[in-house]
Amino acid sequence: MKTDELIAALAADTKTVSRPIDRQLWIAIAGGAIVATLIFLLGVGPRPDIAAALETPRFLYKYLLTLTLFASAVGLMLHLARPGAVPAGWLAGLAIPPVLLIASVIAEILLVPSSAWSMSLMGKNAVVCLVLIPLLSAAPLAAVMWTLRDGAPTHPMLAGAVAGLAAAGIGATLYATHCQDDSPFFVAAWYGLAIMIVTVVGAFLGARLLRW
Repeated sequence: MKTDELIAALAADTKTVSRPIDRQLWIAIAGGAIVATLIFLLGVGPRPDIAAALETPRFLYKYLLTLTLFASAVGLMLHLARPGAVPAGWLAGLAIPPVLLIASVIAEILLVPSSAWSMSLMGKNAVVCLVLIPLLSAAPLAAVMWTLRDGAPTHPMLAGAVAGLAAAGIGATLYATHCQDDSPFFVAAWYGLAIMIVTVVGAFLGARLLRW
């Protein structure tokens, strides 16, 4: 049987396998998120002024960005776990978080004096951000990658990268609760770099662990 015929046959059978793999992935996501949350609560904790921060738009906007990233990545990952073409709609959905981030950066440029841009960009915890987001993403990424091995992704590297994005969405959401740097400049630079690190690790693992 040719490769194209095999993929078509597997894709035709997704109705019987999609529900189990979807359920397994959700369990993996939940389990990884619980482990990451425990690590966060025991080792990091929320920022001291969390109650006041919850009343500020810039702090809440970080959650909008990270949770939108998580939702769009999970939606695409559930499709990539099964054989077949990459769904264009869900792939396009990954553009939503960057668009929201760019909009917030533009707003910051318009509202904040240029003399404060450098300080807003560097913040106080850039190195902590680069360490904690990948650390808090590790358990969700490991759980999801292990579960994806039970699926049949046609695009293993892409599936791994998207798994990395989903895991980074969890890690970044938890870190945002601790982070006292709320400027979109900081989020774009340092959250973006940390999320990219997790995504590259996911792509690397996917290329090696998810091939069939």
